[in-house]
Amino acid sequence: MGILYDDVVLIRQSEKEGDSSVITVNCPDKTGLGCDLCRVILFFGLSIVRVDSSTDGKWCYIVFWVVGKPLTRWGLLKKRLLEACPSCSSASGFSFYQSESQSIKPPDVFLLKFRCFDRRGLLHDVTRVLCELELTIKRVKVSTTPDGRVMDLFFITDTRGLMHTKKRQEDTKDSLRAMVGEAMISCEIEMVGPEVTACSQVSFLPAEITEEVFDADTPYEQLNGSFTSNRVSIAMDNSLSPAHTLIQMVCQDHKGLVYDILRTLKDYNIQLSFGRFTEKKRGTCEVDLFIVQSDGKKIVDPNKQKALISRLGMELLRTLRIAVVNRGPDTELLVANPVELSGKGRPLVFHDITLALKMLNICIFLAEIGRHLIGDREFEVYRILLDEGDGLSVPRSKIVEGVRKMLM
Repeated sequence: MGILYDDVVLIRQSEKEGDSSVITVNCPDKTGLGCDLCRVILFFGLSIVRVDSSTDGKWCYIVFWVVGKPLTRWGLLKKRLLEACPSCSSASGFSFYQSESQSIKPPDVFLLKFRCFDRRGLLHDVTRVLCELELTIKRVKVSTTPDGRVMDLFFITDTRGLMHTKKRQEDTKDSLRAMVGEAMISCEIEMVGPEVTACSQVSFLPAEITEEVFDADTPYEQLNGSFTSNRVSIAMDNSLSPAHTLIQMVCQDHKGLVYDILRTLKDYNIQLSFGRFTEKKRGTCEVDLFIVQSDGKKIVDPNKQKALISRLGMELLRTLRIAVVNRGPDTELLVANPVELSGKGRPLVFHDITLALKMLNICIFLAEIGRHLIGDREFEVYRILLDEGDGLSVPRSKIVEGVRKMLM
């Protein structure tokens, strides 16, 4: 008997603003499924406040409690979640969220050239429109001329897989034109080859920046299968379950917390058999995870235990690296976002950065996105040169605080 796709993903929208909507997923299981579903939910601009997950290794049942309104309609969110499920990835053709093993080829990359007259908050408004159209920004190059004109170069992929069509391109241009109005000068879209975007993988951060800003140690203790700091507590136990390793965590809640934990398990090829993420008072979150290795056995190797606990602890302590530094005589904002082993990073980071700067009334003179190795991890690094014209007087600490608050 076939699977009823209407029952695979169920969404119950909240009746009152501020209450949680409930998303239920009931489908065959795969390693990393929870991570993939969380990425879709975050891509739609929703925050996950609670999760219950269980599986027998073949079939899983996951319930997400989310707050906020999606950047696009709820029906489209359901469609994308369906595409992320193993049983449904082929139900509607091409899917940007297909698992790595199911992907035939990487999505095509397109160059969007956008020229208009500058104004405060422009870059965020353009980014918001692209996100609402389900266009993923892979790389960006933004520059401003002395006469107040902006040239934005966005390297994008299309979740819908339709950017090669004239209609999709015209719809994108019309949406940008409707947002900018008469300030728009031109807009062009063309497909580019992989050699054009390959340079985004090249190391481009000065060594002194990574050493001084991103490699700073965070104090913590790790003893006898536990990780302890002033903000994160992690303990691993093999005695409470005959078949599973139990990980218990207490940490500060933040946007993307569930995704950050599940992408770490995915990178270690760990299967989550049962999980519960519960938000408590004063912004803390309690997490209980019953996990097994890819072979279905407990994690008994002390070295593997230590490596997993250490990575989880550091990911929760320093999820995103944020700093404001000097770039010659100018001020530069740096944000480093960890990338999964599959090459995917946390969604909407650039959207949230530009929104925070818009709310701080800070203009962006230049912006770049690239990949960089920091230690043994690959990061998506955002370099944003802040426009200090008109007497920028926002303290650096307030810039970091504002960006961190929006992202976390």
